[in-house]
Amino acid sequence: MKLTEQNLFLYAARHYHNPKFIDQEEFEEDLKRFKYIKRLLNRYLESGKISERLIMNHLIVVFNVFGTEAGLNILKLKLEDRHWPLMKPFLLFLKIIEENDMVEVGLDPVVVQALRTI
Repeated sequence: MKLTEQNLFLYAARHYHNPKFIDQEEFEEDLKRFKYIKRLLNRYLESGKISERLIMNHLIVVFNVFGTEAGLNILKLKLEDRHWPLMKPFLLFLKIIEENDMVEVGLDPVVVQALRTI
């Protein structure tokens, strides 16, 4: 199945695994984390201030409840090309991808430095 905005909800629901799942509202809140991540990346692009710990927290939850493959697929759908140099250091830090993955994408030096302080 090719992931699109039209089938995102169904795709995400299929890959959602939360042992403490209570209701659909909780699922939708977890799905909104992709929007929050994008918003935080945009804020960094506009202001130069990175909220690395907040982005990291959202990513950890995303990959815990949707899994690595589905989490990456949804990120690929939601993020623009300009976001990937910012996102790649987080994915490397969390060991979601390896050094030889996404070789065409550079690493934002400010994000790399911020992650080194964690």
